[in-house]
Amino acid sequence: MHSSNISRTHHFLYYRKYNFRFSYPNYRTTTTTSERTTMEKYSKDAVGEEAIKDQLREGFAKNACDYDPSNREFDDILPHLLNIYASHATPQDFDIYAPDATFEDPLMRAQGIKQIKSAFYSIPKVFSESRITEYSIKENVISPRKKEVLMDNKQYYKFLGKDIHMISLIKLQIENGKIVRHEDWWDQKPLWNSETVRLPLVGRLAAMTRRASMLVTHCLMRFGKDPSN
Repeated sequence: MHSSNISRTHHFLYYRKYNFRFSYPNYRTTTTTSERTTMEKYSKDAVGEEAIKDQLREGFAKNACDYDPSNREFDDILPHLLNIYASHATPQDFDIYAPDATFEDPLMRAQGIKQIKSAFYSIPKVFSESRITEYSIKENVISPRKKEVLMDNKQYYKFLGKDIHMISLIKLQIENGKIVRHEDWWDQKPLWNSETVRLPLVGRLAAMTRRASMLVTHCLMRFGKDPSN
């Protein structure tokens, strides 16, 4: 799906949950409940699929006049995020992060763009294939220049010829168009830390292990050095 189609969904469904399905490398969208209801409404007064589409396009155009350009921030981020998870990342894809951004999953905690690069550049070193196969997105606007994005998704990896499928919740905090915090909750379970487990000591040990794992990975990946090709 092209970015123009994503923007069109924002025009019509902003502040609501909208669903996407993604099959690399082509995007496609599912029809939302609101769109189906609208099509059913129009079908009573118009005959033929083309007439319904024309009326829907007119509705999208009318809603576009109330569209805030800042709402397109995640539309610009999304293709780069998908590239990163699909092991097709270029140095430019990491421009979606603020300089002091953090990334954290159950294995490691990265601080700053260099460490984030090391974390994702290491994926193709372990897996022969990786990608996000399906996802749905919900945006929560906190302030005019700050928002939280929740991305329910399914991820696919191939390790030593074996297919691995995993569900995840990606949580992004975005400020001024840049990701400042990126968390990946495997199996949609919160990351272990002193606030999310019953025994704070266990949470602290888990956090320390993630930081140590990141330091080892960062060294092995030559401190976030971009690939030569």
